[in-house]
Amino acid sequence: MEEMDRAQGSVPEPGEEQQDAPLPLPPAFLEFLCENGLDPALYSTAATIPRYIRLKPGMESQIAEIEGELKCVLEKVSWLPGFYAIPPEVLIAGSKAYQQGKIYGIDAASGAAILALDVRPGDHVLDLCAAPGAKLCMLADMLGSTGSLTGVDVAKHRLSACRTMLQKYSLGDRTRLFVADGTLFSILPVNSNLRRMEGSIGLEENGGTFSEWTSRRSWKDRQKAKKLNATGSQHLLASSEPELIYYGKHSGLVGLCKADVLCPAVDDEACTSGYDKVLVDAECTHDGSIKHIQKFEFWGWKTLDRRVLDAERTDNLLQLQLHLLTNGFRLLKTGGSLVYSTCSMTIAQNENVVQQFLSTQPSADLQKIDLSDSWPCRSGGIPKTLRFDPVTSQTSGLFVAKFSKLPT
Repeated sequence: MEEMDRAQGSVPEPGEEQQDAPLPLPPAFLEFLCENGLDPALYSTAATIPRYIRLKPGMESQIAEIEGELKCVLEKVSWLPGFYAIPPEVLIAGSKAYQQGKIYGIDAASGAAILALDVRPGDHVLDLCAAPGAKLCMLADMLGSTGSLTGVDVAKHRLSACRTMLQKYSLGDRTRLFVADGTLFSILPVNSNLRRMEGSIGLEENGGTFSEWTSRRSWKDRQKAKKLNATGSQHLLASSEPELIYYGKHSGLVGLCKADVLCPAVDDEACTSGYDKVLVDAECTHDGSIKHIQKFEFWGWKTLDRRVLDAERTDNLLQLQLHLLTNGFRLLKTGGSLVYSTCSMTIAQNENVVQQFLSTQPSADLQKIDLSDSWPCRSGGIPKTLRFDPVTSQTSGLFVAKFSKLPT
C-alpha cells in the first residue's frame, strides 16, 4: 500500500515525506506487534532503508543532472527496471527533476507488486484503490500508448491528487478516474462496440455524450462540492453512484453515450468484457510502512490508536479487504490476472484474507510470480505468496499474492 497522508486531510505527492528519525514505539503499538507475532526491531531499521524513486522512461540521459540536483548518487536497483535508491535523508520534492515530472517516489516493494501484474500492450487495467497515485503513474507508464487504465478510490480529495499527478507526468491520456466504493464498483472497460456519437458536442444538458475532458466544472458540480465541504464529507457514501472526475483524450470515452459507458456490469459479463489486469492494493493498518508509522509522532500516538489499533476498525478492515479482493476478481476477465497486496505485515490481513477468498472462489487460481526468483523477498505463509520486509528486502513491508481467473 502506498503511504497515506502526511497529515490528516492533506495528501502529499511521493517525495514529500519528512526526514527519518529514531522511532520510539508506544506500548499500545508494541502490544499490537506482539499479538501479531511481529518483531519491534524491524522499526529500528528506518535510518538504513533507502528512499526509492522511479525514473520516467526516456529520462535516462539526465541521470547525472538529477544526481547534481539531489546531491547524491542514484544507485540503480538491479532487480527492478527504472528504479533507483537514494539515501533516506534525501528529500526530492524541492528538486527540479521532481517538479518537472522526471522522477517520482515509490517504494521498490510497491513497484514489484505492479511488475507482478505483467501488464502488456493493449491491456485494460483496473487499479481499485488508486490513491495517492504513484502506482497509477507506473501502470500508465507500462501501458504506454495502448490499452486503458481505470483508477478508483473512495476519497475524492485523494483521487484528485491522482489526477494532478497524472497530468504532471503527462500520463493521463488513456486513463479515467472514478470516485467510487471499490467493493461495489461495477463499470467495465470501454467496449469498442458501444455507440459512438461522432461530431456530438457532448454537453451533459443536451444529449449525454462525452466531449474532451475539461477542468471547468458545471454549476451543478460546484454546488455539490460546496455541500460536501460544508458537511466535511471527504468520502463517497456507500449508496452513491460512481463519479467520473477525469478521463484522458484517448481513454475511449470521447463521443460515447454516457448511459452506455456508465452502465454497471450484469451477471457474468466481466468474464468476457472485463479487465485484463486488476490491482487491489488494499487499505490496511500500514504497520509494514515504517515511514508511515513515523508520521504518528507528528499526528500523535492517540491517532495511531484510533486509525490503526482500534479493534472494531481492524475487524471492519478485514471485511473491507476481502470485499475489495472479491469485487476486483469479479471484474476480471477470464484468463486475466489480479494482484492483491497490503503494506501490513500481519497474517490476518494477508494470508487469512487470501485463504477466505480462495475458499469461496473456485475459479481463482493462485499463481507463482516468476519474476520473484530474482527479487530480495521471502515466501509468505501460503506457497506462491511473497513478503517484502525491511530486513530481507531493504524496503517497506509488503505482502503480494497473484491470482488468475479460470473458465467456469
